[in-house]
Amino acid sequence: MELHELAIGGLLLPPLFAYVLIGLAATLVLRALLYRLQKGRRPWFEAWFDTALFVLCTAATAYVFSASSPVTGAF
Repeated sequence: MELHELAIGGLLLPPLFAYVLIGLAATLVLRALLYRLQKGRRPWFEAWFDTALFVLCTAATAYVFSASSPVTGAF
């Protein structure tokens, strides 16, 4: 997947917008799964945990989708 703007209703959105939506969905699923695995116990710093999980899911999504396109340029 190359980095191109997403056209939604005549509005151009950056590709990071799609990554954020996928990362948010993955965060919600993983959070629910982890909550069930811990049998209702919540992490101490819940807001920090949610933020870190969201950042990790969004970064992983961006990495996976950008790794599928060929790398151009010389090092």
